[in-house]
Amino acid sequence: MKTTLLSQKRAMKHLPKTLLGLAIISAMGSAQAESFNRIATWSVKDNLPTNLAQSTETSAEIITASKDGNTLIYSDSPLGGLGFIDIKNANAPKAAGFLALDGEPTSVSTTKKYALTGVNTSASYTAPSGKLSAIDLNTHKEIRSCDLGGQPDSVAVSKDEKFVAIAIENERDEDLNDGAMPQYPAGNLVILPLDQGLPVCAQKKMVDLRGLAKVAPTDPEPEFVDFNDANEIVVTLQENNHLVVVDAASGKILSHFPAGAVNLNNVDLKEERALTFDGQQVQRKREPDAVQWLDNDRFVTANEGDFEGGSRGFTIFNKQGDVLFESGLELEYRMAMAGHYPDKRSGNKGVEPEGLEVASFNGETYIFVLAERAGLVGVYKDTGAKPEFVQLLPSGIAPEGAIAIPGRNLFVTANEKDLIEDKGPRSHVMIYQRSQKAAAYPQIESVMNGERPLGWGALSGLVSDTKQSKKFYAVNDSFYRNQASIFTIDASTTPAKIISALPVLRDGLPAQKLDLEGITNDGKGGFWVASEGRTDRLTPHAIYNINKKGEIKKEIPFPAELLAVEKRFGAEGITRIGDTLWIAIQRQWKDDPKNTTKLVSYNTKTKEWGAVRYPTQESKKGWVGLSEITAHGDWVYIIERDNQIDDNAKIKRLYKVAVSQLKPAKLGSKLPLVKKELAHDFIPNLKEGNGYVTDKIEGFAIDSKGVGFALTDNDGVDDSSGETLFFTIGKM
Repeated sequence: MKTTLLSQKRAMKHLPKTLLGLAIISAMGSAQAESFNRIATWSVKDNLPTNLAQSTETSAEIITASKDGNTLIYSDSPLGGLGFIDIKNANAPKAAGFLALDGEPTSVSTTKKYALTGVNTSASYTAPSGKLSAIDLNTHKEIRSCDLGGQPDSVAVSKDEKFVAIAIENERDEDLNDGAMPQYPAGNLVILPLDQGLPVCAQKKMVDLRGLAKVAPTDPEPEFVDFNDANEIVVTLQENNHLVVVDAASGKILSHFPAGAVNLNNVDLKEERALTFDGQQVQRKREPDAVQWLDNDRFVTANEGDFEGGSRGFTIFNKQGDVLFESGLELEYRMAMAGHYPDKRSGNKGVEPEGLEVASFNGETYIFVLAERAGLVGVYKDTGAKPEFVQLLPSGIAPEGAIAIPGRNLFVTANEKDLIEDKGPRSHVMIYQRSQKAAAYPQIESVMNGERPLGWGALSGLVSDTKQSKKFYAVNDSFYRNQASIFTIDASTTPAKIISALPVLRDGLPAQKLDLEGITNDGKGGFWVASEGRTDRLTPHAIYNINKKGEIKKEIPFPAELLAVEKRFGAEGITRIGDTLWIAIQRQWKDDPKNTTKLVSYNTKTKEWGAVRYPTQESKKGWVGLSEITAHGDWVYIIERDNQIDDNAKIKRLYKVAVSQLKPAKLGSKLPLVKKELAHDFIPNLKEGNGYVTDKIEGFAIDSKGVGFALTDNDGVDDSSGETLFFTIGKM
């Protein structure tokens, strides 16, 4: 699907004035504007030493690049070393080795010949220690080590390679007195001169940062450092809500000031399995984490927060302490409209802007804001005043570090989360390229609902409008158990737009105990939906008839004959053929032979139940089940998928069964086995965005012109990248 100015103008009518100005700027320049698109995803496990099992936890946290832009270097905290990636061919990154260090690497930066990394060797919170190690980029050997006198965090090298600065955090014990400050010893800033890229240990300067902040002045905890061209260092004291500017040559403090606070209105503050955006935080401390200079006078902070703050946005200051721009909730709202709002972090810091990168591409300065909990990067252009929003980049789980390589038109993120213990996605490094191609992500987003974003996620079932092409309805699953909704999707724009949400109601109140996994039209302006039951959670296996106002008019529980053989994984899709509803059961129940499941029927006129048996593919790993059923013409189309991700994902397919085979037998009797034909393999579609393949492709519908559309479930951004793919597979 191509981005057009017309489609963007259609989308603009849904935006409030607070976002409309930025949208107009983006649309007017879209015909010739350059965008970033992901071109490669590399799994950090591929750099594990051969003597370690592939199941070993490993992570890319802070990432940098060699000066020629051909090698990436990242800190791996759980594995205790540095990893190297060969990106001479940026589309096909290769493992280039791992170097174990005597301690925990916290950050890494480079000179022409060396990687300089801070290594935490602390015995305890009260006895912090650490060193700065210089690693030869060619031999991967440690050349020099300087004692830092404390626990390091961020490391930065000046552009002229005259200095290296290290934030000595000496972090507090968050289990001691609920993490209350002060906790000693205090942190500080260390500056070392460089000689031909190597630190001169004997000339170490320690800059005392005590007595500056109003918050815990005796216990500064510097978090992040960065140099401008004048060799001035900006330091964030995150927990202290303070900023300091230091002259590198002399170690003199040039200025310091509080990071301040913001008032947040219409913010989601409750982890209630619903997206409400109806709270308020007055004078919420910014507590900046990462910081990057924009020029010699201005810098930008990512306000992730920690101790008692976190304003969920980013701020531009000058070095005198004036706030030149405050994003407020604008970035969080954009991420919510892309389906990436993490409700499980509502009570803390929302999308949690944490990392930053600033770089100039062909004379245009870009600001990249990494939202750790949203799995997104917000990209903005620096205008000297209010930044211009450019796009959102999908970035795996927990983007922590980033590096831009303007000479190669590349941008790279390091995503630290390794979910190997939960059999989830591994840590990844993702590479993006700037070109004149239109932004490929998001493929679906919502609109503003007055002054609040229309929140959504965990889309699990899809049906087309019976009359209007490219119009669809989707439901969310039990992740949003307190906000079951039917969403209207306009797919005539790029990206597709979720233009409204219809709450599912029972007696006028939000319906509870639902796990909506399928939706179909009832032929009367309303819908039938299928709810996957969980008896252990008192969620019934049932189908429901919902009118156009969202009210449940009929609740039809599964019959006793079916519940007698129940297993946990129930209804995953529903479709209607005349007076008969067909429900796809995800996996085999107690009476199903191996590698089969049921298609269950319910006749809305006669109230009779029946079923046929459906054969599922055999999988070498995990399980295979159904996740959607859609009737169209003489066929029903069924999504069959395994529960595997990334390289292990093999079965993400669309099969079709002739309607003539759907002759249900009585429940409990011998069920006829239907024959299926392969209609489409979704794996190539799921790889098109150059991310890792997710497990849950759950929605499929065919519009009134016979065009098929598919949808993935992002699990409510819970241990998930948050990416929702919505794409067409063409005429059926």
